Amino acid sequence: MSESTKLVPTEPQRLLVIDGHSMAFRAFYALPAENFATDTGQHTNAVHGFVSMLLTMIRQQKPTHVAVAFDLDTPTFRSLEYTEYKGGRNKTPEEFYGQIDLIQKVMEAMNIPTITMDGFEADDIIATLAAQGEAAGLDVLVVSGDRDAFQLITEKTLVLYPKKGISDIPPMDAAAVEAKYFVRPDQYSDLAALVGETADNLPGVPGVGPKTAAKWINLYGGLAGILENINQIKGKVGDSLREHVDNVSRNRHLNHLLRDLELPVGIDAMVLERPNREAIEELFDALQFNTLRKRLFDLFGDEPDDAPEAAEIAEHQDLADAAAIRTWFASHGAALVGLHAATVPAGGGADVIGLAFAASDANAYVSLERIDADTEAALAQVLAAPGYAKAVHDFKGTYKLLAARGLELAGVQDDTMITAYLIQPDRRSHELADIAQVHLKLSLEVDAPAGNGQLALDLEGPDTATPAVRAAHAVRELSLHLAPMLAERGGDKLLTEMEMPLSLVLAEMEMAGIAIDTAKLDELYDDFTKTIDAATAEAYAAIDGEEVNLSSPKQLQVVLFEKLDLPKTKKIKTGFTTDAESLADLLAKTGHPFLVALMAYRDATKLRQTVEGLRKAVAEDGRIHTTYAQTVAATGRLSSLNPNLQNIPVRSEEGRRIREVFIVGEGYETLLTADYSQIEMRIMAHLSKDEGLIQAYAEGEDLHRFVGSHVFGVAPQEVTNEMRSKVKAMSYGLAYGLSSFGLSKQLKISVDEARTLMKEYFARFGAVRDYLRAVVDKARIDGYTETIFGRRRYLPELASDNRQLRDIAERAALNAPIQGSAADIIKRAMLGVHEALREQGLKSRMLLQVHDELVLEVAAGEVETVEALVRKHMGSAADLLVPLDVQVGLGRSWQDAAH
Repeated sequence: MSESTKLVPTEPQRLLVIDGHSMAFRAFYALPAENFATDTGQHTNAVHGFVSMLLTMIRQQKPTHVAVAFDLDTPTFRSLEYTEYKGGRNKTPEEFYGQIDLIQKVMEAMNIPTITMDGFEADDIIATLAAQGEAAGLDVLVVSGDRDAFQLITEKTLVLYPKKGISDIPPMDAAAVEAKYFVRPDQYSDLAALVGETADNLPGVPGVGPKTAAKWINLYGGLAGILENINQIKGKVGDSLREHVDNVSRNRHLNHLLRDLELPVGIDAMVLERPNREAIEELFDALQFNTLRKRLFDLFGDEPDDAPEAAEIAEHQDLADAAAIRTWFASHGAALVGLHAATVPAGGGADVIGLAFAASDANAYVSLERIDADTEAALAQVLAAPGYAKAVHDFKGTYKLLAARGLELAGVQDDTMITAYLIQPDRRSHELADIAQVHLKLSLEVDAPAGNGQLALDLEGPDTATPAVRAAHAVRELSLHLAPMLAERGGDKLLTEMEMPLSLVLAEMEMAGIAIDTAKLDELYDDFTKTIDAATAEAYAAIDGEEVNLSSPKQLQVVLFEKLDLPKTKKIKTGFTTDAESLADLLAKTGHPFLVALMAYRDATKLRQTVEGLRKAVAEDGRIHTTYAQTVAATGRLSSLNPNLQNIPVRSEEGRRIREVFIVGEGYETLLTADYSQIEMRIMAHLSKDEGLIQAYAEGEDLHRFVGSHVFGVAPQEVTNEMRSKVKAMSYGLAYGLSSFGLSKQLKISVDEARTLMKEYFARFGAVRDYLRAVVDKARIDGYTETIFGRRRYLPELASDNRQLRDIAERAALNAPIQGSAADIIKRAMLGVHEALREQGLKSRMLLQVHDELVLEVAAGEVETVEALVRKHMGSAADLLVPLDVQVGLGRSWQDAAH
């Protein structure tokens, strides 16, 4: 270990020892599994909670040494001596499987040793570490949810014992143990031997509780004294003790922690180091941990040798008049120029206040706050000139900022945000400051990002130009640095022929926005409020008028499982879960009116929240202007933000009412919606070349009914809706790497039935099975997957020695070519439609892209022309072995235009 990797030691030296399984389970039950999962379906709640807790411990306790002990699945000396030891424990939830491996992988990347020993428990490792730590003169902090750890408490060793979730972790010292159990810490194992430990399946003496046990221990000086005077103890409890004395002796033998193991790791190896940044970046990308990544690096800081340096740049020239602008570009604009817009927050977005330019040998800044008409005209000329090659970070955002000032931006040959994304699409952040730090080791001294992907500059000081010039310099250097990397990865054509042109299309769509019927939006808000009030009243009536907070899980647990005594749901740390899936199952089983009202309340509340978000998003022009992100989804799909218009509910009648508020704007005749039918399954048919799937599409069959007839061995007309739903879920699930467990959960069937269903599917559609196997095998060799159009997703975890990380990467390898190809196809369609509208001089325009659907605003007299060109360009966006079926609808509102 080099001196540079060690953290500066604190006084006194302190060893933090964590009971790995105990804390992982606590984290698992504290954080909802459904809220922590990767795009490929790997649950990560235990990992996230564990790391979060660890970072909190390190920040609060400032340890100099850290180690984590884990149990093994192999038998221990305790289970060999007593076969019922820890018997009867609940089955480990499926969602927990694999998360211990991932936690250990994170610890490895954090340079924190994890220790296991065959034949012994983590508790014995912890006890040995406590003894070794004390002997080395260290203070010891043991983090464990196991009360057996209390026996380790001394003047030098404390136990941090979690009470609620993963945040409430008070220290237990000798005084705390004595206050709670009336015995000294070294006597706690005596007390536990008498009382028993349910978690370990160690039965105690019937009728003897902690108070009685503590009284005996204090009277006779401990368990040995109790057993010596066993015949002096009178009454039923005395008889019970004598009858179960063998259990007591066994318990004491088994709950006593060993402190003299020969550990494979010494104390010196536990010195807290800075994490391996590269390993953490790669791992957290795979686990999709973003905020946690920032917390970790903020806590540990940068490696002294790797700390980014402030960008050293040449002095910049202030271009204050038209002549200076023309002269500077005539002298320096022949080669690539980095451009950056300095902004200030404004109305939830940003306004541009200046433009910085960086050439190979000179830098310049133009203040838009102090500019006359002639100077602005000269600036407009160089910005719009295609002959001046420019690089920007976030072309779309910069284009919109300048367009708001009446300035056109052309000649942009590189968007370093998109370039960095195409090189590393799984990276969580592509902000300029992050990319410059990673690739150039440059610090831009940026506090936080502003709107539109620009940098928030420190405008309180006298110099606002220098930070912007540094950013422009970083953009230019990044463009030169990343270009060969992008070309090597085959992404240069995607940048220039798809993503950059698409940025311009998206900018126009965002600026156009979509018209909103605000009166109907207000009406919807009132209607959902009335539904909430009615459902609340019905819920209260169902429990004899008692008023409870229907949004409080704690109060719902009392009502459901105590007052109404309904069947228990899944056990979690805070009781029994009240999540949507569990309550839906409970409603199906019981049909209780309280649950009916509660579900109605929840649905209406969610819908009202959506409506409330839309109301806030309506701009002064009466339209909603969403923002499309090109660098969020690793597969290439666009994301809609502020507000998210890709998440407008459509499955329920009430949800579909929300789409009615999106209407055709003044001066236009109708909205037109066009979407692809089953595009991902068509891509699956194309890539797998499965003859059965190709036949179904060639003949215009209902694919899922066709597949169902083959899987279930019945005629197509005999395929029930239930059968069709099952094969539909499975067909799409296969494209996402869905496991038999995932399918069973989705369809609410047994894992065995799901496994049989998948087996029958593959028996009939063997080419699909062969393709899915081949795509993972090829990705493992190449290191990446590729879409039909060459979009790559690099998956280094395919070669990981960690099974869970490999599984995540394998599911991504299955999904990326299919979903990524679908994303590329709709993007190509958008480019074709946009170009056709311009070439034909049509007034109609694209407004929204929602996954596989486009929404256009059609001008009067252009309906037939626009429908024809939309069908043409969407239908020809890719040359597949099966036809691309495009469905079109027309109507005043988005809902009316549905088809």
